[in-house]
Amino acid sequence: MKRVLLPVTLAIACGVVAAKLPPPDDATKAKAAETAAKAAWQAKVDGFLLCKSQDRVAALYKANAGKQAKPAPAGTAMPVAAPAAPQAGASGAAAPAAGASAAGTPVAATPPPPCQDPGPFAYNPPEQKPLETAGAHSPSGTAASPPSVKPHSGQMPAPTAPQKKP
Repeated sequence: MKRVLLPVTLAIACGVVAAKLPPPDDATKAKAAETAAKAAWQAKVDGFLLCKSQDRVAALYKANAGKQAKPAPAGTAMPVAAPAAPQAGASGAAAPAAGASAAGTPVAATPPPPCQDPGPFAYNPPEQKPLETAGAHSPSGTAASPPSVKPHSGQMPAPTAPQKKP
C-alpha cells in the first residue's frame, strides 16, 4: 500500500503543477507593460549617470595628466625599444594599427556624443479601442466626446422657470 501511495501522490502533484494557468487579465497586462516601461526608463537613467561620471573622470584625468609626468633624473637612461615591423596580412599588405593612419601618424578620435538626459518618467498607456463605433459603452478613459454626432447634444439645456397652472 505504501509503495503505491507515494507514486500516486507524486503523479497527482505533478498534474496540479503542470496545469495551465489562466491568461492574465487586462489590469495585469497593463501593470506589466508599465513595469517594463519603468525598467527601460531606469536603464536610460543609469546610462546617463554612468556617462556623466565618465565625463567627470575624463575631465579630471585631462586636468591632471600634465602634472603627473615627471622627467627622469639625469644620468638614468631608459632603453627605448625599436618599433616592431608590421606583420603582413593575407594580401601581403601591412595593416595599420588601430588609432593610426597608414602613414603612421595618429588619427584624432571623434569625441563621444554628449550625455542625453532621459527626463522624468512618463508612461502613456496604449489606446483602448472602443467597444462600439459610437463609443457609447467604451471605457471612460477613451470616451472624449458624446456618442452622438451632434456637437451640442452633449450639453444640457438651460433650466427654465416652472410655469404656474391657472
